[in-house]
Amino acid sequence: MITRLASGAPWEAKVGYCRVVVAAPFVFVSGTVGRNPETGDLPEGVEGQCANALAIIGRALAQAGTDFAHVVRVTCYLPDRSDFEPCWPQLRAAFGDNPPASTVIFADLIDPAMKIEIEVTAALPA
Repeated sequence: MITRLASGAPWEAKVGYCRVVVAAPFVFVSGTVGRNPETGDLPEGVEGQCANALAIIGRALAQAGTDFAHVVRVTCYLPDRSDFEPCWPQLRAAFGDNPPASTVIFADLIDPAMKIEIEVTAALPA
């Protein structure tokens, strides 16, 4: 059984994707940028964008019945290599004692103001 959990963001309907897809035993969270979903604000710096993206992902994981401790893979996309290291402390804090497999890809994002996009795959708790 597959369950799709939309966040209600306008891009989901425009582009044709869902924030979260639960296909037990896994949860797939779409690439998430740091735009504040309540205000639409995009922090200027990568640290603020990373914090917002992780907060959105955390809420998505909770909605699906899991959390950062169950993330098995994370992929980070950044246009600027120098922006990755400032995000390390937040990534370490999010995953704590349960670091996932990780990939970093340096690529343009859909909006030049965006500095990071993060996607995760998690397991559902047993």
